[in-house]
Amino acid sequence: MNRRILAIALVLLLPGCGESPWYGKEISGLMPELDFELRSETDETVTETIFEGRPVAIYFGFTNCPDICPTTLARLVAATRRLPEPMAEQLQLAFVSVDPDRDGSLQLSAYTDAFSDRMIGLTGSQEQLTELTRRYRVTYGYEEPDETGSYNVSHSSAIFVFDSELEPRLMLLDRLSVAEIAADLERLLSGQS
Repeated sequence: MNRRILAIALVLLLPGCGESPWYGKEISGLMPELDFELRSETDETVTETIFEGRPVAIYFGFTNCPDICPTTLARLVAATRRLPEPMAEQLQLAFVSVDPDRDGSLQLSAYTDAFSDRMIGLTGSQEQLTELTRRYRVTYGYEEPDETGSYNVSHSSAIFVFDSELEPRLMLLDRLSVAEIAADLERLLSGQS
């Protein structure tokens, strides 16, 4: 009888068996490597090779977003500021606008600069954006314009993190705190995965 109680106690005390070490969702092997052709905030055509050799955290949104985009990007930037300096320097931040009609190079540049000088803004044609967002199962859609022509864009709100070889590693959901995002980024960047 005592052996049985001891065995049950040991099982209950085992730390985190089967639990993920991540706060976000690990997506290694679940999605394809980063691949795109888009337009940068300097109005140049760029591909995924601009990130080659550096991990990158990418968020899809639009600059006229009233709340979700600025809140998520602010949390991402705050999390990167918590990283040890060599790690923070490695990580590239990117914002992909799914509203190319309103988000030209000037709007993108001003928007990303407001968050971090290490964030780059990207957008593209509808065809380019559709190809990229389908690749990573990101959804977005446009609401009907009002009488002034203004409209809202509904969109997914996860941050996708790719490693230095452009392989997808993490999806950071919008429910995560700054501390949780920072912990996941530090774990990934230090190679503890």
